[in-house]
Amino acid sequence: MGQPESRERGTAEQSGLPPGQRLQRGWPVTHYGPVPKFKPDRWEFRVFGATADGDKHCWNHQEFTALPFSSVLADLHCVTKFSMLGAEWGGILAREVLELAPPGPGVTHVMVWAEYGFSSNLRIADFASDRTLFATHKDGELLTAEHGFPLRLVVPHLYAWKGPKWVRGIEYMTADRRGFWEERGYHNIGDPWSEQRYSYQEELGDGPEL
Repeated sequence: MGQPESRERGTAEQSGLPPGQRLQRGWPVTHYGPVPKFKPDRWEFRVFGATADGDKHCWNHQEFTALPFSSVLADLHCVTKFSMLGAEWGGILAREVLELAPPGPGVTHVMVWAEYGFSSNLRIADFASDRTLFATHKDGELLTAEHGFPLRLVVPHLYAWKGPKWVRGIEYMTADRRGFWEERGYHNIGDPWSEQRYSYQEELGDGPEL
């Protein structure tokens, strides 16, 4: 595991909770489907789609976890209405991946792919935030399997479903399309401070063009 090179601190708007949220002590386990078994010899992180050079970029587990390690102090807001404040997440910043495998000039969105074909779409600006992190640790401890080990995405300014557990890669896209929960009625953007929970709340421009 790489050693910490920087520590990102942020308030994550801890002066209050987003609308409709309640403070959670501890960290409930929430996910759809079974917990995948981690097989380090078969694990691979891929960046594909509209990359700047047109190629697919891959790292095995040892290579990916050897990338520069950073920490982000951030809240986690679940659409089921609990919020966990002030967690310290450790891992690889999304911007590190963007630098190593740059997107092409027409990329507007990213699809985050996880085990069992699970997916979540993000605007490229949300993914490129300096606080978006591929987390391997929480509060100095490795993630448990139930909480996403070996890798989960943390996007502090969006609802937690936008940061899938058990991430295996990202796809650069030149047009938006909905991910797993977005196809099943969740909001395409997922800003907790605007309480963007469900697709019926979407306004013009929030979702993919039909």
